[in-house]
Amino acid sequence: MQNPMRAIVVMGVSGCGKTSVALALSERIGARMIEGDAYHPEHNVQKMKAGIALTDADRQGWLEQLATELASVVARGQVAVLACSALKRRYRDTLRAGVAELGFVYLEVSPESAAERVSLRSGHFMPATLVESQFRDLESPTAEPRVLSVSGTDPLHVIVDQAQRWWNASNASTPSAR
Repeated sequence: MQNPMRAIVVMGVSGCGKTSVALALSERIGARMIEGDAYHPEHNVQKMKAGIALTDADRQGWLEQLATELASVVARGQVAVLACSALKRRYRDTLRAGVAELGFVYLEVSPESAAERVSLRSGHFMPATLVESQFRDLESPTAEPRVLSVSGTDPLHVIVDQAQRWWNASNASTPSAR
């Protein structure tokens, strides 16, 4: 039996609904919500505002900081829910280095749906023109351990219900409770 999950990353491309799902899920399970976008250094934000896709090097320090924040929350005995794109396996592994008992809720959406959603939101630094680059970088996590894949176009309450059931089952104290 695996150790209980101590944190969850709600992941996927820009526009998939990470922040909305992470916020609702954190409220539902009594976790601390961490908005990954709030940790981007100003250099990254300016690049994205200019329509320039981030590189692995741009993301490395950001991911390490998020891993440290996850570890800090867990060390205080709290559960964390992080909204973070976590597009590549190595990015997810950086986060796993902070918290071994980490799960991922992968919000799957089509490129068209993501581009439409990003074009409709206001006040965010990520332009719709960068959605395509996110899909180019995306390495599906579905074969990795502790990953729940859901449709990012389902209603919010349906996604959160699925994630909570998965969380509860993953953290059941006995195998028969699963």
